[in-house]
Formats: sequence, C-alpha cells, structure tokens
Amino acid sequence: MGDRMVALVTGCAKGGIGHEYCKALAERNCRVFASDIPRRMKDMLELESSHGVEALELDVTSDESVVSAIEGIISKYGRIDVLINNAGIGSVGPLAELPLEAIRKAWEINTLGQLRLVQKVVPHMAARRSGNIVNVGSVVGTVPTPWGGSYCSSKAAVHAMTDALRLELRPFGINVIKVVPGAIRSNFGSATTEKLGAHGWSLYRPFAEAIAERGRASQGAKSTDAATFARHVVSKVLSPRPPRQIVFGHMTGLFAVLTWSPLWVRDLFFSNRFGLNRKL
Repeated sequence: MGDRMVALVTGCAKGGIGHEYCKALAERNCRVFASDIPRRMKDMLELESSHGVEALELDVTSDESVVSAIEGIISKYGRIDVLINNAGIGSVGPLAELPLEAIRKAWEINTLGQLRLVQKVVPHMAARRSGNIVNVGSVVGTVPTPWGGSYCSSKAAVHAMTDALRLELRPFGINVIKVVPGAIRSNFGSATTEKLGAHGWSLYRPFAEAIAERGRASQGAKSTDAATFARHVVSKVLSPRPPRQIVFGHMTGLFAVLTWSPLWVRDLFFSNRFGLNRKL
C-alpha cells in the first residue's frame, strides 16, 4: 500500500463540497473513499473514472451502514487516516412552525451523523495513535440567523462537540479539526430551497419570500467556489501540523465582526436583512 493516506469523505453527491474534497484528496495522492446514500451512488461515477476514487454506500443515520463502510475500508487497507464529516442537509423555516420532524432530521444528519462516524472510526485511529477527524460546521453555527434556527443549531452543536472531541482525543494522537465554511457555491442552496415547497406557513405566510431568500443566501455571485474551498481545507488538513480550526469562504469576515458585536447590532442587521423589521 505504500505511504498513501486513506481518506473517507461523507456526503459526496455531485455538485457538492464533498465531491470536491474527494478530488482535492486524490490530487494529493490519497486513497479516497467517496460515500453517500444508495440513491446517489451514480454521482460517484465521475470520481471513480477521473480521479481513481472508490465509491462506498454510507448512510450517516444508520449504525449498520456506518459500521459496514468503516470495516470494509479497514479490511481492505488496514486503516483510515482522514475522516471528513461533510454529509449534511439544509433546514430553513421559522422555528415556531417548522415541523419537529424536519428539525429532528437536520440534527440526525448534521450532528449525530458526524458523531456516529467519529465513534466508529476512533477505535481504529486510537489503536494506531494517529488520525485526522474533520468536522464541518458553519459560520451560522457561531452566529445564528433568523429563518435558519434549525440548521444553525445543528451546526452550533457540531462546533461544541468538536471542541470537546479535540481535547478528549488528543491523548490518542488523533487530531480533530473544525471547519467553518462561509458562503460556498454548491448545490446545497438549491436543495434547501426545494424543500421549502413542502411547507405552508400559517403565521409566517407574509414572510414567505424572506424565508426563501434565507434559503438562497449562501449562493450569491460572490460565494466562494466549492473546488477552491475544498483544496484550501485539504491542504491544511494534510499539513504536518493541522490547525484546530479552518475558517474560510465568502462572508467569514462579516460573521467574525458579528461574533464580537453587541446583540442589538446583530438583531438590527438580521432584521433588516431578512424582513423582520416590521410588525404585523
């Protein structure tokens, strides 16, 4: 097998950031496993043919699926050096009306899905006293926005979980890296907007367009290209001393300012941005 690192990436549908992580890892001579749910396996064909990436069925909400995928990699190559917990879904809508089922699904995939992978891969990494675990959060996990409370809270939990894991896994030689993307151009925004059609707001019907605008917010003309973002993250993760945190992408500067701003400043900014500066 030589010295080639073995990497597993979750959520690798074509058009998404995970797809680009796989390309960037393959370009750095890693053995890459691109994974996603069964109905998206056809999206891996390009990665297999153009970059030598191996496709793998993996549902992050299923213990059995996760165990099967990880054990399959271990049996073939003996180790997993890099895990990128990229799988995630958007969740947009007012928290007072968004169905709990939708919120639960976002948490199950975005948060518990990451922890499920961590718990299954850590014993293998700990046995070798090495490994890099990359958990993908979001700028809105630090500064939540209206109409995105479900998604924001799932990513805030990822941030807290990652900060704890970073210290807890240090004695075993495992690096835990928190990735905080800004606005990255991918299919994520369009997929999130499509889900809005399933919801008929009651109290918030007058805000329907503002809610839809929140769903599109990360996909503006100035958003960072997904390939550029992925290459930046991979270069940091594969460096001799990976950083604790990688913050990169359009609007990260704005959110850094908002992080340190008084709450009334944040409230004023987001109220104007997302149509909440009026009373009904």
